[in-house]
Amino acid sequence: MRDPARSLLITRLALVVIALGVVPSLAQSGNESRVHSDFRREGEALQSCKTFTFGNLANCAETAATGQPMHVAVGSLAPQNGVAAGLAFVEHKDFISDWRLNWDLDAVASGNGSWRAGSYMKAYRQPGGKIIVVYPGTTSPPKHNPLYRTAPLFNLYAETTSLNLIYYYGLGPHTLPAARSFFGLTQTILGTNAIVPLAGKAGLSIIGELNGRFPQLRGNRNGGSPSIEQVYNESTAPGLTNQPGYFQAGEGLRLRPSLFRDTLRLNYLLQFQQFVAASNSHYSFRRWTTDLNHTIPLYRNVRLTQANDQNGPDSCSISSSNTNCPRVSLTQNLEGSINVRLLMTGSIASAGSVVPFYFDPTIGGSDLNGQPILASYPDYRFRAPNLLLLRGTFEHSLGKLPAGFLFSVDEAKVGLNRSDISFDHLQHTYTAGLTLHAGGLPVVYLLFAWGGNEGHHTTASISNVLLGGSSRPSLF
Repeated sequence: MRDPARSLLITRLALVVIALGVVPSLAQSGNESRVHSDFRREGEALQSCKTFTFGNLANCAETAATGQPMHVAVGSLAPQNGVAAGLAFVEHKDFISDWRLNWDLDAVASGNGSWRAGSYMKAYRQPGGKIIVVYPGTTSPPKHNPLYRTAPLFNLYAETTSLNLIYYYGLGPHTLPAARSFFGLTQTILGTNAIVPLAGKAGLSIIGELNGRFPQLRGNRNGGSPSIEQVYNESTAPGLTNQPGYFQAGEGLRLRPSLFRDTLRLNYLLQFQQFVAASNSHYSFRRWTTDLNHTIPLYRNVRLTQANDQNGPDSCSISSSNTNCPRVSLTQNLEGSINVRLLMTGSIASAGSVVPFYFDPTIGGSDLNGQPILASYPDYRFRAPNLLLLRGTFEHSLGKLPAGFLFSVDEAKVGLNRSDISFDHLQHTYTAGLTLHAGGLPVVYLLFAWGGNEGHHTTASISNVLLGGSSRPSLF
């Protein structure tokens, strides 16, 4: 467990970084008037709230939930910690060198006292190049390829997440439901990452990250199960008694080609990470991840909206030249896709070292990042350093409505040893339900999962980012 004074110091440090992130957007010459102008335009858009018609109310709600520079932020925190609400601030600054800075700040809290606050800055060069003016009667300059098409993207972020209720059943694939205990976790992440695209149609990018991670555990004696320290110790829950600060680096490759005339879209990630415990090498480890996504659009005009790396989590801008979010409307085309995913994660600890349990991936319900795996089981049901997931998903729109039907099949397992990552003895789950993809609003999921040997599980959740926004830093 962590000293409360140190916890407060880390939180204050994160808030200082958050404040430093927004100051430049207000201090640049001429930028303050632009911010005021954005507030004025957003206020004018909210004037529709004064007229009581269905269309006006819909426009008002959409502006309140996605507008810039300020809007209401709503989304689910980690499972068992509720839906959180708060405010988000989004702005940008363009420079004559074609570089753009995007700022994104938000703070939300849920009914059980859990909360998240973060600041995210993105820097990238917009597509294009130097404009050459040719006057009549002069010789045209020789033609060259564009100076650049896709430039590197740099991210700087500070985020603190405090969760009051997380389940722990022990380590490995054979734990019992009766072994459940409760704990709370606060983690501050200060870091930067970069995406460097390489030439070619393969959509190949080099990715790298440098993070400082400061986890803090606490017990929870307010529920129907014992607090974690009452049942487990350092040997059965590594990291329970000591949570050092971490320097965490990562590097990898991302591949996003579109093949066979856009009938197959790949999204591959190969990543290697190092978690270095600054004050106690006993808790240092390494991790590799292979995440292979294959998407087959069922129609030629399917949009398949995915995260835009240039947007922050609270931004759904269509492009760098159009900061508006897509409007909520009835679709003119049928939408549908089939997705097949293979995810493998392995952790490596040197002799005498361990992987802290709070950095282990989990399957069952959803994990700390809100990702469902084996959703028919209780949240966080199985936890171990190594994970394997096979998933097939079918999703299709319901007529012209901004809603869809989803059906998926999960086959997954966790393992205490790297040799446990094999394709035998997999647990399975079937999931069916409804999804709501409306403009730039967060995606809403209403799902029912069954098929495991511990009953069924119904979930209702809201994505913690706007549709088209980039993801938040992983909590593990």
